[in-house]
Amino acid sequence: MTQHSKVVHLGGQKSVGKFSLPVALMRLRDTSGQSLKAVLAGFFDEADDSLFALADRAGSNQDQTSYFDAMRELRLRRKSMTVSILQYISQAFNELGRFNPAQKGEVLEEVDRDSLSLMDHSDLEQQVALDNLTNRLRSRYSEVFGLLAARVRHTVPDVSLTDAQVPLSPEVLCGAISEACEDLDIDIRAKLVVLKLFERMLTEQLGEFYQACNQTLMSQGVLAEMKTPPRAGAPVPQRRAVPSPERARQDDGAERVFQYDQAEVTPTLSELSALLHQTDHQQASSQKAGARVIDTERLIMQLSELQTAAQNVQSERVLPLREQLQPVLRSAEGEHASVGQVDGDVINLVSMLFEFILEDRQLHPVMKALIGRLQIPVLKVALSDRNFFNRGGHPVRKLLNELALAAIGWAEKRPGVRDPLRDKIEEVVERVLSEYTQNVRLFEELVKDFGHFMDLDRRRRELVEQRLRDAEEGRAKQERAHQAAAELIRRYTEDHEIPEPVSQIINDPLSRYLQWVVLRHGEESPLWDSANELTRRLLWSVDPRPVSVETRSELLRSIPGVVEGLRKALQEISWDPFATDAVIRDLELVHVDVLQTLVTAPVETAERQEETAELAEVEIDVQADVAPSFPVPNGMDEAPEDSAPPEIGDGAGGSDERVAQTSPQDAPEIAAQQWFDAADQLGVGAWLELQKEGVRVRCKLAAFIKATGKYIFVNRNGAKVAEYLRDDLALAMQDQEITLLDDGLIFDRALESIIDNLRHSRKD
Repeated sequence: MTQHSKVVHLGGQKSVGKFSLPVALMRLRDTSGQSLKAVLAGFFDEADDSLFALADRAGSNQDQTSYFDAMRELRLRRKSMTVSILQYISQAFNELGRFNPAQKGEVLEEVDRDSLSLMDHSDLEQQVALDNLTNRLRSRYSEVFGLLAARVRHTVPDVSLTDAQVPLSPEVLCGAISEACEDLDIDIRAKLVVLKLFERMLTEQLGEFYQACNQTLMSQGVLAEMKTPPRAGAPVPQRRAVPSPERARQDDGAERVFQYDQAEVTPTLSELSALLHQTDHQQASSQKAGARVIDTERLIMQLSELQTAAQNVQSERVLPLREQLQPVLRSAEGEHASVGQVDGDVINLVSMLFEFILEDRQLHPVMKALIGRLQIPVLKVALSDRNFFNRGGHPVRKLLNELALAAIGWAEKRPGVRDPLRDKIEEVVERVLSEYTQNVRLFEELVKDFGHFMDLDRRRRELVEQRLRDAEEGRAKQERAHQAAAELIRRYTEDHEIPEPVSQIINDPLSRYLQWVVLRHGEESPLWDSANELTRRLLWSVDPRPVSVETRSELLRSIPGVVEGLRKALQEISWDPFATDAVIRDLELVHVDVLQTLVTAPVETAERQEETAELAEVEIDVQADVAPSFPVPNGMDEAPEDSAPPEIGDGAGGSDERVAQTSPQDAPEIAAQQWFDAADQLGVGAWLELQKEGVRVRCKLAAFIKATGKYIFVNRNGAKVAEYLRDDLALAMQDQEITLLDDGLIFDRALESIIDNLRHSRKD
């Protein structure tokens, strides 16, 4: 008799290749993943600053462009690289004993010799850098990693592990980094810089990370007394294998029409099932005594019928999964049906997963309705593939994450306006509903196709955003240059009386020259110091103060240098030659007037200058000693000198008047420190929702202009929608005018929420 491919008969067969991860290693996998996520977040923040500093100090335009390209790529691929690294390490746990990070391709016997070729030079450089990093980490942290490796081997006595195969080994970490860096669209020099930044991060933090991992296993009772790693070849005390409570409970379960090997229930699904059974979340979908039981094969067939019927349903309201399953669990005669325990758990988990998605405020209701139409197909996948909840790289999970991530900044367009993103998501949903039966490769194809669409869309938006950033940075530099020139001119003109022709020279051509120096060479350059001195000498030459016996002769010596310096300055900025001649002529006429004035001007002796300075100091002292006068409130004219001033609120007369004078109502509101910290932690690419003129607008941070301290926000199309200074942004966040949106992977966020809710329900 032909046996169905999904039926596994327990008799006479052994489970091959099935492995249930011990609880201690599951705990290590989860805690280390959270720690690495935090470490990587800090790494990307520091890498952005480091690359910006390197670009600022670059010796050539080519090097500077490489650093900026690397900085932009890390910003864009920050989330995908983090997910790639965490998934790679999770794979090392889940495929313990079979995962080999050093195995980049086929084994030697399987390689086609005709296809062999020399390794590309850039690939060779990258591989050498990674090998050197691995060796340095292994040498530096040999002892603490040796303890971790011994404890991991102790938890799985039946599995043979090399040091490289131990999860979290330097080989695994470097392999994860290598795989995450493969898609970076930068040249080899910039990629080597990125690897160097990873090396610095690992070198600084890997020791503490390994100690925390050892502590996690020790808290689970794994070789808690071991202080030094065992010598090579020395035996490690082994533990006796004890069946897990889940396995014992499952073995005692009732017989089912459609049977599974219990090892097929992955650890994550077992954990979730255990949490479900310890709460009141078991719904009517679980098996009931005397009820008709629907096996998994039949259940999937009936779900396919529901999926076909759902193709013709176009509604903004999405029915919860349990409501959609009511026709399946009730026959035409009104007879109730039930499903197996594992199937019931899967139904409950998928239902809670979509409840989270449909209640998530990060998504627009239209996008929720589109994604919600995938409930039945996702349930079919989860029933067919028991690794669905445990496999981070599952194509269905990837598709859900990609759809939600693309939709986070989406806003509904006006009727009649084309919306490519909405059309594409509708196309993906329609293809799933019409084409998916049991072949998961459809989702892989859709993920690839949707990813290609988003890449093209991302590049278009990047170009628009880059033009906006360039324009804003250029405007900020221009503002800073104008401010620096104005401050310099103000500093030198406040003590001089400037003739009208010279005032025009200072405020037009000389100001342009000063701004040009700031933009081209910066305020720390020698040329800026020279421009500073030229401005000082020019202003002194038209109003020399103080006048002494040597002033006229000193002025005669200085005028040629001032005139020639001004002429060269105007030539540097390509000022009109005829206008330059006119400027020099006007300046020379002013100099003639000044020289004639000095012939008859009274000479201020040194003694007179000292007296003037002393009088100025006396005036300052007198002004400081004069007590400020305040209006006296009514009824306090006769107050004794030694009486204490009344506190605010004491007495009826005049208190309000005094408060109004000392605390003006128009004082600017200042946000609390926590909101300044929140503003400082905003990263480029973060999505927010701001309330603008009564309308909620979704936008993301496109750039932070350091020169002006401005945050520039754009919509999904890359168009600028708002800009804030740091103080204004913090105040808007405090007043709830701006709220942050969580653009994390929606499947992972939903799973975390489900686990937290179940654990809290268990405690209650």
